[in-house]
Amino acid sequence: MVAPAVPRLTHGKAWVIFGTDTVVAEVARTNAEREMGLMNRTEVPDGTGMLFVFEDEQIRTLWMSNTYVALDVAFLNANLTVLDIQQMESETTTLHDSAAPAMLVLEVPKGWLSAHQVRVGTRAEIVFGPH
Repeated sequence: MVAPAVPRLTHGKAWVIFGTDTVVAEVARTNAEREMGLMNRTEVPDGTGMLFVFEDEQIRTLWMSNTYVALDVAFLNANLTVLDIQQMESETTTLHDSAAPAMLVLEVPKGWLSAHQVRVGTRAEIVFGPH
């Protein structure tokens, strides 16, 4: 049996690991990167997403304007524990506030989190690529 290929980490990427499941995420660290998010994407392949990194824990607000793919969003605290999970429909203007102050936000294709048993209270491990 051949082991699956593990994607190499590159500039601006991170592995977000939940047990045996990993998301290869683009990292959004700046205000401009976070404001753009996954806008104008026509697909977000399974096992990929975007990790929004903030400098402190606060209530985080997201929206889906010009985002063409429905997403799951996991809000995490500084200890990398999932505090809240929400589903966001594509091209909506509904504001999605985190249920608690969050330092990181992970966006993945809708249904990915439940399919991989990621729930409130699940702890992640994050490995950042070079930046």
